[in-house]
Amino acid sequence: MNYIEDYYNEYEEDGRLLSRHGQVEYRTTQKYIHDCIRETNARTILEVGAATGRYSVALAREGYEVTAVDLVAHNLELLRRKLDGSEPIRVLQGNALDLSAFGDDSFDLTMLLGPMYHLFTKEDKVRALSEAVRVTKPGGYILAAYCMNEPTLVQFVFGRNLLRELLEAHMLTDDWHCISEPKDLFELIRTEEIAALDREVDAERVKLVATDGATNYMREVVDAMDDETFEKWLDYHFCTCERQDLIGASHHTLDILRKKNGSA
Repeated sequence: MNYIEDYYNEYEEDGRLLSRHGQVEYRTTQKYIHDCIRETNARTILEVGAATGRYSVALAREGYEVTAVDLVAHNLELLRRKLDGSEPIRVLQGNALDLSAFGDDSFDLTMLLGPMYHLFTKEDKVRALSEAVRVTKPGGYILAAYCMNEPTLVQFVFGRNLLRELLEAHMLTDDWHCISEPKDLFELIRTEEIAALDREVDAERVKLVATDGATNYMREVVDAMDDETFEKWLDYHFCTCERQDLIGASHHTLDILRKKNGSA
């Protein structure tokens, strides 16, 4: 058993995305998934790190041919319970660092909506991203989600008065980057580090999107909004989620890459 398995055996991811504040991240991610699908007429989709299938099951029910891969057996068990047998979906246990079960150029769209949260070295991040690019068809999209450094610093380190504790544990660099280890579960990143990862793979950045923007700074306010106000909040969010001056302040981001034609 590893730290990730321990965590996801107890954590219910669907609950987070079903909350009103979680719906901002979910609806934003779905919007950009469908933008990519329409752009390329995608039919075959691979989700690596599918967890309990919040995205994979929804896409399969829309008729897309989905392959859902996750490291944690418990997640896959919960995913399978959602299926009635009619969905065009394959469910497999696997690792983002090794997609050798799939050949080159196999999928129209590949999604890494969780694995990059839990990889703690640049080498592993590049490996996971490279594998995702490899199995994607030329001209296809790769979507990778990240957890960002600054919101955690503001809300967790300062907001919960944990600064002294983290300084004593040597978990902050001189330039205020949080230092994580596998036992901490989540690796935090900055926009310039995402760009550096992108330069290591044979794909081009299309856009970097803030999937929740300011939402998680004011969860209680968002959760208490009436329907009309919440829809206005979403309008505001969608108008600002590609603003590059705001991206690094979002708790979650979505990096959208397109595989170069002729890539191996």
